[in-house]
Amino acid sequence: MLLPTYGWLTLAVLLPLLAMLWFSFLTATPLGKKEVAFTLKNYRAFVDQPYLVGVAWTSLLIGLWTTAICAVLGFLAALALIRATAGRVRETLLVLVILPFWTNGLVRVFSWTMVIRDGGFLDSAIRTFWADAPSAGFLYSLPAIVLGLVHGYLPYMVLTCYVALVTIDESIVEAAASLGARWWTILFKILVPMAAPGLVSGSILIFVPVIGAFMEPRILGGTRGVTLGTVIEEQFTAAFNWPLGAALSFTILAVVLAIFATFSGVLRRNMAS
Repeated sequence: MLLPTYGWLTLAVLLPLLAMLWFSFLTATPLGKKEVAFTLKNYRAFVDQPYLVGVAWTSLLIGLWTTAICAVLGFLAALALIRATAGRVRETLLVLVILPFWTNGLVRVFSWTMVIRDGGFLDSAIRTFWADAPSAGFLYSLPAIVLGLVHGYLPYMVLTCYVALVTIDESIVEAAASLGARWWTILFKILVPMAAPGLVSGSILIFVPVIGAFMEPRILGGTRGVTLGTVIEEQFTAAFNWPLGAALSFTILAVVLAIFATFSGVLRRNMAS
C-alpha cells in the first residue's frame, strides 16, 4: 500500500534532487552546446567568490529573525486561540489565520510595497494625526524583507503550535495555578516545554524555505535584498549557470541540515534531562 507514496516521492522529490546533484558536479549546463566535464569547482564558490560569504550571512540572519518573530507571534496567537476562544469563533479565527495562503504570494508582497514605501499608506496614516511627521517608510531594507517573510510564513507556526497546545491537558494548567504558580511560570515551565514539538516543527517549516526565498528579498529589499535565494535564482534564469546554482542549493541544504541536526540533538538531551 505504500508503493504509490514511495513512487510519488521518487518522481516528485528524489529524481529532481538527483538531477540537480548531478548538474552541480558539471562544468556547464548539459542542455547547451558547451563541452561538459566533471568538476568540484562549483563547491568552491564560497572560496573563489568571497562576497558569497556575506550574502550567506545575510540570508542566515534573515532566516533567524523571521523564524524567531514567527515563533513568538505564532505561539502567542495559538495560545490565544485555545485559551480565549471556542466553537465557531475559534474556527473563524483559524480560517483567518490561513487566509494568506489563499492569495497569490506575489500580490501579498507587492501590497506591502504600497504600505511601507515613502509616502505610502503607513505614512498617510501617521500624518493623519501628525501632519509634520517624518517618513516612516522602510521599503528596500532588511526589516522590509523580514516583514514580508513573516507575513507569508507565520500561519505555519500558528498551526503547528495550535496542534501542540490543543493536546495539553487543561488539568495540568489548573493544578499549577491552584498550587500558586504565576502566569509566567505556567507559560515558561509548562506550556512552552510541552509545545516544543510544535515550535520545532514550525521553525523547520519556516527556516528552510526562508533561507532560499528570493521573491521577498528581490521586491522588498531592492539593492539590499541580495541573498542566496536571489543569487541561485539568477544562476538558473539569467546566467544559465545551472551547475553553480545547484551547488549553492546543496550547500545551503547541507548547512541547514547541520544546524537542525545539532539543534535536535540539544533538544533531545534537554528533554531527556
